Amino acid sequence: MRVFASSIYFGLLGLLLVVLSLRVVQLRFRHKVEIGDGGVSELQRAIRAHANFIEYVPIALLLILMADLVGHQKWVVHVLGILLLIGRLAHAYGFTTRPGLSLGRGVGVALTTLVLVAGSVLAIAAFFGVRIGPV
Repeated sequence: MRVFASSIYFGLLGLLLVVLSLRVVQLRFRHKVEIGDGGVSELQRAIRAHANFIEYVPIALLLILMADLVGHQKWVVHVLGILLLIGRLAHAYGFTTRPGLSLGRGVGVALTTLVLVAGSVLAIAAFFGVRIGPV
């Protein structure tokens, strides 16, 4: 059975999604808000951190998986996965700890965008038979 390098990033980012989800639930209980954000700034940020994760991470993970499946070298998959994980951790931290722009959010956006662009280029390259590493 072949083990895919990308599986560790699916697992770790899946756990991060659970943490972000539980944070929203915790704040809903604390502030007694069933639907929406109740105008609570802290809850608004937690909801957006969770939503932003859902908006970007699935496609990024699919691009990382694609790089893994088509035969790019494992170090390429690990670099993309580590950058995405660091980016999403930084983004979540920056988003949930203070309102407005923050270093964490900036780093998160930059690293996530880098992974999306690099993964997209690798997927397109694979279509044309170009791979980083043995086929």
